[in-house]
This record gives sequence, structure tokens and C-alpha cells, in this order.
Amino acid sequence: MLDIPLLVRVHVDALIAAQNDMGVCDAIEQNAPAAKPAIMSAPHVPKVAGIDPVVPPPAHTVAPHPSPPAPSAAAGAVLQDRLAGWVSDLTTLHELTERLVRTHTLDSALHELLRAGAALVGARRGLVVLEPAGELGPPTTVGLGLARADLGHIETVPRGSTSYGRLLDGLPGSPHPSEIAHPDLLGEAGLDPRHREVAARLGYAASYALPLTTETSGRLGAAVWLYDEPAEPAERRRHLAGLYARYAAEHLARLLELEHARAQVATVAGELLPSRLPRVPGVQLAARHRTGPHGGGDWYDALPLPEGALGLAVGSVSGSGASALAAMGRLRASLRAYAVMEGEDPVAVLSDLELLLRLTEPARSATALFAYCEPAQRKIVLAGAGHSPPLIVGDRRTEYVETSLSAPLGMLSCWEAPSVELSPAPGETMLLYTDGLLQRTGDPMDRAFARLHAAAASVPRTVRNDPEAITDHVLRTLLPNGADTADSADSADDIVLLAARFD
Repeated sequence: MLDIPLLVRVHVDALIAAQNDMGVCDAIEQNAPAAKPAIMSAPHVPKVAGIDPVVPPPAHTVAPHPSPPAPSAAAGAVLQDRLAGWVSDLTTLHELTERLVRTHTLDSALHELLRAGAALVGARRGLVVLEPAGELGPPTTVGLGLARADLGHIETVPRGSTSYGRLLDGLPGSPHPSEIAHPDLLGEAGLDPRHREVAARLGYAASYALPLTTETSGRLGAAVWLYDEPAEPAERRRHLAGLYARYAAEHLARLLELEHARAQVATVAGELLPSRLPRVPGVQLAARHRTGPHGGGDWYDALPLPEGALGLAVGSVSGSGASALAAMGRLRASLRAYAVMEGEDPVAVLSDLELLLRLTEPARSATALFAYCEPAQRKIVLAGAGHSPPLIVGDRRTEYVETSLSAPLGMLSCWEAPSVELSPAPGETMLLYTDGLLQRTGDPMDRAFARLHAAAASVPRTVRNDPEAITDHVLRTLLPNGADTADSADSADDIVLLAARFD
């Protein structure tokens, strides 16, 4: 993984050292005293008759070594400009990677990759094609400045003629190209006619492509940026784009692994919940369930009971991950058994469930609510263990059911709480939910309860006879960004919303 701040420090330190060396040389040159000519005195040798004595030069005398020329002011300016350019480029790269690492979903990361890459290479449009190996996910194509129809046109180009296809499949004689640049597509000889036609139709004349590769996951995909006019990024821009693409590939690989893990968790959680809701005369049912990224333990159940009765249950197990999912499955299965044996007494059902939890999993707690419904008489008897109260929604009222305060299962040595009996009017709907629905609002619990009440009260009268429409309206109104927030990776809590409308 690239350490962008470290790269900045290395380049800056190196150039500062070079500048200091130049400063030292200049100081030495300016402060050194003027050189004086050396005077060599030889010893006097007395003359001998007939001999003219020759005095040899001293043995230690050597020719003076020429001093190196001092650096010019122009060289210093060049180094300063280079230093400023490196600092600017690496600072930009650091900012872009910081923005990328703040993305928590695959789709947002791909769009950020395209925007940042377009800024680095000087393009306006682009696309990224992901084709991860194994079971990390299906092929994905995302465009920048390209509509879905535009991407469809590009996909009609033979794969061997596209930049992303050649990067992913390899080039003849070069199985692992590091980049592919087409400075002038329309003027390029040998370009596939279909590629030329699509480029002219979409109005791009040049392209620059980089692979998205990691050492562990291999080649994940390729990113291609498109130019409106013939163009090609300079070497400096290519270098920065290559560094960014390497970092982006590592980030995408992590997100792909997380998406794969979340899909597996959602699949397991779905298998532990009812595959379909039962059909019971006198009542209509609808349910919404969203699993958090770490796999929580929220659950719901609806099961037909003897004599035309119906059992409704929601609950939440403490913890997250595989252990919480397993505990949720065991708890739900146990509650179904207790509901069949003594469902008309919800307090007895929860008491047996609490005893089982305390004996088999003493380190875990859970909340639960069980309601025994007789649709023919529009009669409901319910009991809760540390769970949020149900909400009744109708034409004449929207109010929470008055339930007694009780502790969660497994928190006390012996759990006990009284049951509550109510009679919904014809056409009224009872909403059961888990705390995750309230926590995903991001508000304190008292304000979250008020927002849920307001969302239920605002259900249009025209759809109040449809529990499916009621649940969808409540999710869209209550959650910050609508119903899609239920699938957001930024929220760690599960969501359960169960609606029962009585005729």
C-alpha cells in the first residue's frame, strides 16, 4: 500500500538537502579569503669550480587543482521549481486518496475513482470495468459523464479493440500491459470500424486506460478516461495516475471482499427467517428486513396457530457476526415451539424462552415481543421483554401500545412481566419493529420514537389498506435518505419492520 505522506517527506527532504549543499558551497565561496601566490625558497648551494649547480624543484610541489564551478542561480531556481511541483503533485495525490478511503460502498468508490482519475489525466468522461476473479462479485461497469445507453454502445465494440478488454485479456506479446493510450482514435490506422463509429457517435477522440491490479487479488478491472479532442496525458500526469490507480485497486479489493461477506451474511440471515408469510383469514401481513454489514441478530416471525390464531414475534440478540446469527436462529426456533404449545399465554412463552437462553447461553441477552392474535375477534394479547412497544396505525388514531417496562431476556435471574390485551378496530394496522429501525435515524431514542410516530401518521389514506405500502412509506419517511438507507454500509444495525392489518 502506498504511503503518500511518506513519499512527500522523502522527496522534500532530498531536495532540501540538495538546496543546503548548494548553500554551503555558496557560503564557502563567499567567505574564503583571497588566495596569495606561494613563494618557494630553495637552500643556497655553494658554487663548485667548473660546476653550475642546479636547484631541483621541491618534491612536494604539485600543480593546483581547479575548483568546481559554483552552482548558478538558474540551477537553484530549477531545483526550487521541481521541489514545488513534487510537493504540489504529491499533496494532490494525498488529498485524492483520502477522499477515496472515505468511501464505504463499492459504487461510491468506483465513482470517486473515475472523478479523481479524470482530474489527474485531464479528461472529462470515463468508465471503469470490474471483472473480479472467483466469487468476489459479478462484472460491473460504471460510467462518468456517460449514460447507461452510452455504456451500452461502448459494450457493442469488439472486446479486443477496447482498451479495457486488452488490459483485462492481455495483448499479443505483452500479457500484462501497464497502460494503453490512444492519442487520436479517429486518426489511428487499423482501428476497428465499430470502435470508430461508436467514438464518433459519443464524441470522444482519444482515450487513456490503466489496469486495476493488486498483488493478492490479481487484476480486478480497468479504468478508461475519454477525451473530447485528440490528447494524451503528459508523463508527470501518467505517473500520478498510476500511483492513484494502484492505491484505488487495493481499496476496491477490500470493498469487494466486504461486499462478498455481507452477501453471505444476508443469505444466511434470510435462510433463518420465514421464507414467506402465512395466509391467515382476517389479517394481512408485510415484513421488511435488512441485515447490517456485520450481521446482526434481529429477527421476526409469523406462524399460524391452532383454532385460526396467529403468532407474531420480533426480537434482537446481542452481538453481531456469525455467532449472533446462530443464536438468533436457535432463539427463533425455540420460540416457535413454545408458541405452538402455549401461545395463548405470551408471558409463559417468553418465560420459557428466557429460561432456555439463561441455561444455554448465559453470556448473551436478547429482547423479544410475542403477540397472540385472534383475527376473527380482532383480539391481541402480547408481552414484551425489553422490547419497544408496538404502534397502532388507523384512520382515527396513531398511538403506541401501553406496555409495562420489562428487562431483556437473560438480564435478571427470573424474568416476568404482565401481558397486555388490545382490540384493533377494523382496518387498523399494528407495526412491530426492532430498535435498529430507531437507531438508524441517528437521533436520540425519544426523538426517534417521535419520528416513527410521525412517519406512521403520515401514511396516505389511499394506501392504509395495504400493509406493503405502509411499511415502504414508513421506511422512506423515517430513514435519512429514504428506503435505500436500509442497505447502507454506514449503518451497523439491522432493521425489522412487521405490519399486520386487521380486516
